[in-house]
Amino acid sequence: MTAVLFDFSGTLFRVESTESWLRGVIAEAGVELAEAEVAEAAQALETMGALPGGGAPSWLPEDVASVWGVRDKSAELHRAAYTGLSRHVPLPHDRLHDLLYDRHMSPAAWGPYPDTAEVLGALRERGIGVGVVSNIGWDIRPVFREHGLDPYVDTYVLSYEHGVQKPDPRLFRTACAALDVDPRDVVMVGDDRRADGGAAALGCAVHFVDHLPAAERPDGLRPVLDLVSAGVRTNGADPRNGH
Repeated sequence: MTAVLFDFSGTLFRVESTESWLRGVIAEAGVELAEAEVAEAAQALETMGALPGGGAPSWLPEDVASVWGVRDKSAELHRAAYTGLSRHVPLPHDRLHDLLYDRHMSPAAWGPYPDTAEVLGALRERGIGVGVVSNIGWDIRPVFREHGLDPYVDTYVLSYEHGVQKPDPRLFRTACAALDVDPRDVVMVGDDRRADGGAAALGCAVHFVDHLPAAERPDGLRPVLDLVSAGVRTNGADPRNGH
């Protein structure tokens, strides 16, 4: 293998908990809420799936359903989708919904998985190209810079910058072209079998990790180093096999 493509959220990084997200915004805005109110609002936001990078919505309100499927095609759609979900949860001030969205884009809201730096560093030492291919509505490069991981990434291909979402093979093709590699010599690593599995259409190998809190997935990325060493190819394998 000559290159590895990684998804961002749930693969290399994990967003903070919904409660931490809410508490951070409340503190920033100087709003006082009783503990019971904080817990209730955090649970409601969790149920709504209002935290980007967190859990999926338990249901889609009618006013959000029309943009949900295309939310990663632009920054405007992404904000509209998630603030739309958030606004179905009563909060003391309407401005808190926009502040919540803004907070999730801050580097402080994200933490790398325990083995992210180790695996990216090992790939760099081996001369393996690295790309990040993400369905996202905002620029994640500052997150990588803040955590000291940007030097390990050769290219970023972000859906909102191209108007195309995974599993559309055009995103993966763009990343392979930027790295100047044959897709058949590439492995795509992600947590979403449908979206990230789209790379198999180009002949990329595909490896899946579990979208878990960081503490529960200490070494989920390390098998990637073995795949690279083995030079695994898909050879038309069903991406649902997980490799």
